[in-house]
Amino acid sequence: MEALFNSWKTSRKLFMTFFENYSLDQLNKIPEGFNNNLIWNIGHVIVAQQRLIYTGSNQQANISDSLVSKYQPGTRPTEPVSQAEADELKTLLTSVIEPTIADFHKGIFVSYNERTTLTGFHLSSIQDAFLFNNYHEGIHLGCMMSIKKFV
Repeated sequence: MEALFNSWKTSRKLFMTFFENYSLDQLNKIPEGFNNNLIWNIGHVIVAQQRLIYTGSNQQANISDSLVSKYQPGTRPTEPVSQAEADELKTLLTSVIEPTIADFHKGIFVSYNERTTLTGFHLSSIQDAFLFNNYHEGIHLGCMMSIKKFV
């Protein structure tokens, strides 16, 4: 699990570089041919991780319901993200990591709601959820690498 956690931390550092290298306007831009933008992908991976790990284990997520409804699967940007919301996402991007790892080591993820993802991955344990989370974040990082060429 430690290698998996280290991979997750590295992934989140890569997501953080978008805040460092792009303006709010660039983060919000939806290029022609795309249905989302850089900042939506960041919000989405934060929400997806919380839902995969916490909600999937019948635990309370550590993010607001409004973020969940805005960035959950099936959503897309409907308006530009404000600087305040971008700042919140930037903070959440890394601030959720250590508490999540600590919760894993404390053993709070006792049960897991078994399911198959839209991409066909069968999740039957918290370990599966962490593994799939890293895969999922990799997909969205790839999307962002494509989007960044057009902003």
